[in-house]
Amino acid sequence: MPKINGNEIRIGNVLEHNGGLWSAVKVDHVKPGKGGAFAQVEMRNLRNGSKLNERFRSADKVEKVRLEQKDQQFLYENDGMLVFMDMETYDQIELPAELLGDRRPFLQDGMTVQIEYHEAEALHATLPQKVTCKIVETEPVVKGQTAANSFKPAVLDNGLKVMVPPFVGQDELIIVDTISMEYTERA
Repeated sequence: MPKINGNEIRIGNVLEHNGGLWSAVKVDHVKPGKGGAFAQVEMRNLRNGSKLNERFRSADKVEKVRLEQKDQQFLYENDGMLVFMDMETYDQIELPAELLGDRRPFLQDGMTVQIEYHEAEALHATLPQKVTCKIVETEPVVKGQTAANSFKPAVLDNGLKVMVPPFVGQDELIIVDTISMEYTERA
């Protein structure tokens, strides 16, 4: 693994530090009036989600880790474990549902998910940014309210609640952003 200087750490870098794998969430480069410059780095542990604030001087060496990214297809869920299939080798793997966190309801059968591996260990799963969902419950469409910049609550087929424009009705397909968990457009 390549070693980088403490002042070369950027947001999104994965580092091996204190025996764990950490993702840089926030990086502030500080040049105090007295003493040498340093980088104040907020990191999140990729295995257990804990956070850590660490100070790295430019002379400090840190191991930068490269994660292997693979596209895998979601097959089914079995006792809290999600079963994915590698689309090249057709190998199946089981991962805990907690890997997706609060984005778990967006996972649909047959969906292609990008999973990041460190050696043989799956650390992170990324859903597609936009997912099509069906509205199962919302207030009826009111004529003449189409241009207003207001929103109304709607319940999706996966059980999540999102705010939608007043012109969107029940049983319509909409596209939801999985990162912000908000309505983007009609499907």
